[in-house]
Amino acid sequence: MRKRLFIAFIVVFVSSGALLAQEDSTTKESLSLAERVAMRSIYQIVGDIKLNGNKKTRDFIILREMAFKKGEHIADKELDKLLELSRQQIMNTLLFVDVNVYVAAKKGNVLIINVDLKERWYFFPTPYFRLVDRNFNQWWVDQKRSLDRVNYGIKFIQNNTTGRNDNLNIWFINGYTQQFTVRYDIPFIDKKLTKGFNIGFIRATQKELNYGTADNKQLFKRQESIARKFTRVDLTYSYRPDVRNRHYFKVSYNDENLSDSILLLNPNYFPGRTTRFRYIDFNYQYKYYNVDYIPYPSKGFHLEANLYKRGLTKESNLWQTSVRAIYARPLSKNSFLHFEGIGIVKLPRNDVFFNQRLLGYGLNQMRGLEYNVVDGIAGGILKTTLHKQIFGFILRNPFPSKTHDKIPIRFFLKAYGDLGYGHHINPVASNTLNNTLLRTWGLGLDMVSIYDFLFKIEYSFNQLGRNGLYLQTRREF
Repeated sequence: MRKRLFIAFIVVFVSSGALLAQEDSTTKESLSLAERVAMRSIYQIVGDIKLNGNKKTRDFIILREMAFKKGEHIADKELDKLLELSRQQIMNTLLFVDVNVYVAAKKGNVLIINVDLKERWYFFPTPYFRLVDRNFNQWWVDQKRSLDRVNYGIKFIQNNTTGRNDNLNIWFINGYTQQFTVRYDIPFIDKKLTKGFNIGFIRATQKELNYGTADNKQLFKRQESIARKFTRVDLTYSYRPDVRNRHYFKVSYNDENLSDSILLLNPNYFPGRTTRFRYIDFNYQYKYYNVDYIPYPSKGFHLEANLYKRGLTKESNLWQTSVRAIYARPLSKNSFLHFEGIGIVKLPRNDVFFNQRLLGYGLNQMRGLEYNVVDGIAGGILKTTLHKQIFGFILRNPFPSKTHDKIPIRFFLKAYGDLGYGHHINPVASNTLNNTLLRTWGLGLDMVSIYDFLFKIEYSFNQLGRNGLYLQTRREF
């Protein structure tokens, strides 16, 4: 009896579903022409996406960055947002100096989307000139503008080598560091455009080395013979499942040699108090991009997280984790707030100098403490900046160029404040910036242009009662 009732229920359910489907079809057929037109106007269909100006870059590299695909339905209210998002994501490939994404034609509710592109120059056989110090002010003041602290040479850079956003770099560097580098990077090697790899070789020597710190500053030893010799081979596997998330898995072999004179100045420079340190290290890095322009974000969120493991023996062992997050919030059309947070933790706790670099290096610098460094095993920085675009203009290229006829330049006035802290288990007595809250603040002017050019003029103050003018620049190719 139960079985019969169950079968009867199934028959009734299926029959009613068929009747409802038939009724729904009849209802659709009975809709007036005006009602059907109104329904079509709610959604647009991407009929075609036409790319213009990408002479070298492959179409699939660009189409991967689009926020929609051919044949996709887009709600009317979302169209402008998705067009702008596509423009931002294509710009963030760093392959183009200008991108314009727009509706070129419309037939009913079918859209033809145009993507107008101006490619960068991809080949740069350029001279190389770079200060080896952490920033311009340290070189200008502390090092008295010494040309002995300059690297120079030539770089052969072929970006977008095969049109797949792959890059080949060959560097011949002389001066402070004698260096030879070869590196090849290809972000996509599979049909789904999610996997890639990077391989590199570096061989370098130098006659001067930072062997310690005192008075919150680096100590250097210069000699006629080689103070440090370094060789590294590395391989990175990358995985990029979508336009915002990126994963990198890196393994490298490193061989470092010190001179005996360096070891006499600081016996604890390397683990094991040795002049030669060979090790394998592993690094996992995660990056999330959801910003309008990576080199100078005015809207969105960006996150970088690293987990680093060095050495396979107890003596050489080091674990390090670090996080860097950026949040930019627009306040008006021409102003925005910029927050940046950085955190670093190293284990195990020890006094090996090779493990101690913390604040004042690379991106981990506080504005107003450019002359100082803070060693340690754990620390962090919080930066807050208010930006206001005061003016901008388009510089016309006096030389004929289809891709670089216009050079936009923008100027931003800013006010900022930084907080920082660096923890050391056994700091040098004269390093008074360890284990204390660090505070800096100031005003500045930023100039932003193509090729991710960024020039900063900053007047900063710090808790030590010192103030001064600082210059920073960044130019990436």
